[in-house]
Amino acid sequence: MKYIVVIGDGMSDWPLPTHQNQTPLSLARAPSFDHLVKNGELGLTCNTPEGFIPGSDVANLSIFGYDPAQYYFGRAPIEAVSQGIDLKPTDMIFRANLVSVKDGKMDDFTANHIPSEAARSLIEKLNTAFKSRFPQIELFAGSSYRNLCVIHNFDAEMKTVAPHDITGQDVAPHYPLGKGAVLINEIMEASKPILADSPATQLWLWGQGKKMTIPSFFDKYGLTGGVISAVDLIKGIGLAAGLSVIDVPGLTGFMDTNFVGKATYALEALKTTDIVFIHVEAPDEAGHMGDVDLKVKAIEHVDHDVVKTLLAGINGQAVRLLLLPDHATPVQIKTHANDRVPYVIYDNSKQGNSSLRFTEVDAGTTGHRYEKGHELMDRLIVRS
Repeated sequence: MKYIVVIGDGMSDWPLPTHQNQTPLSLARAPSFDHLVKNGELGLTCNTPEGFIPGSDVANLSIFGYDPAQYYFGRAPIEAVSQGIDLKPTDMIFRANLVSVKDGKMDDFTANHIPSEAARSLIEKLNTAFKSRFPQIELFAGSSYRNLCVIHNFDAEMKTVAPHDITGQDVAPHYPLGKGAVLINEIMEASKPILADSPATQLWLWGQGKKMTIPSFFDKYGLTGGVISAVDLIKGIGLAAGLSVIDVPGLTGFMDTNFVGKATYALEALKTTDIVFIHVEAPDEAGHMGDVDLKVKAIEHVDHDVVKTLLAGINGQAVRLLLLPDHATPVQIKTHANDRVPYVIYDNSKQGNSSLRFTEVDAGTTGHRYEKGHELMDRLIVRS
């Protein structure tokens, strides 16, 4: 048996008053999703345990089968694994977004989706400028606006806020607070003049934590596998779990990503491995932008370019496929929400006749529910 997990980041949403209370999932033309539901198990899952802030870090740990209550170390430590950053016990690492703040408000948490090459140049510029003033910090360029900041010999207990949670809001009330926050705020402020005349106006530090360690996926489930994603977060979870990162050309984390390539490379990988996780970031980005039409388009890309390609390429193999969002990213609030999200498990050896669709409402009518999202992996995997 082979396994595929397709994660449509942020695909789930709330009813839209301007669209007769439909959601982007129900508005999207998604015949491949519907085929999965017709022949599979549709239900709801809660990927963010009580007490956790909804986000891709916590939610995707659950999807991979790891209980966040036991294995969550912070967002930045996960991405550090992806970048091969070897943290010492005395190090603390932060996510370092390149953002655009205008008139004191968070205008764009992506600095207008700054290209990775331009972002890398700015990170190098910041490292050079910070060398004498902040000798204990080191910045690492990631993908686009998503970068990392390691602070050596540093311990802190502070509250930080994700920049995508405050789009359009005054940033001043959301600066870090608590032990160690003085240094972090100083770094953020010091970045402003250095980034003048660039698409980004400053660094925004958040998602801090210490070094991450989790048991291997093979030890937990007896399967080898790989991950496909444009973002370091998903790659980091995969690498920490002992899975391989499958490099696909043209991945951007937005609407111009290589959707079809994700599916074709996954099918090729399944020839030599047991499970592949495919992560698609575009629906989440559209949700953060508050753009309903763009989110619908992103979902349709997942349906037509990813899932349809997978179904066509499976052929006679015995395959079980799990499709789900990690969390909701409602366009009304432009950030994550801690809602149960729909899932469907499809087995191509079985046939069904369900008339339901892959929507939040239909998923809630089936009676299938997982209150602990990390247990869904056990439902997907057929053990001999």
